[in-house]
Amino acid sequence: MGKTGKIVTIILWALIIVSAILLVSLFVNISEVDTDPSMGSWINTNLVWGYILVAIGAGVAIISGLLHMFTDKNAAKNGIISILFLGAVALIAYLLASPEIPQFVGVDKFIADGTLNESVAKMVDTGLYATYILLALAILSIASSSVFRLFR
Repeated sequence: MGKTGKIVTIILWALIIVSAILLVSLFVNISEVDTDPSMGSWINTNLVWGYILVAIGAGVAIISGLLHMFTDKNAAKNGIISILFLGAVALIAYLLASPEIPQFVGVDKFIADGTLNESVAKMVDTGLYATYILLALAILSIASSSVFRLFR
């Protein structure tokens, strides 16, 4: 194992130890009393630690992907094609989306408090259309690969 491998192993063990200590501390200090301020503090501490771990994981994944993309030209080309494809799907979904606010029971409450307006409705519609487009493409790719396999 190289020097980088040892450093990564040490960092992983440190994260595991801190996580275990926080989890054991939370379990030791569990209280049945709802108004116990220390319980809220322990829960918040563990939640913040969870957020930190998610941020570290996301950061490592993004940096690793970028490093791989910059060192491998084929991976960079495939990455750019994927980003352009997702951009095209998002653009098509946005153009198909309607800013019309849907009518359902209780919609007046959401309109009155401002959580539902035309721009929110358009973005929700865009998300739905993007999901439908990607689902259709996934089904088409599965079906076409089976058909192409039959003709080979």
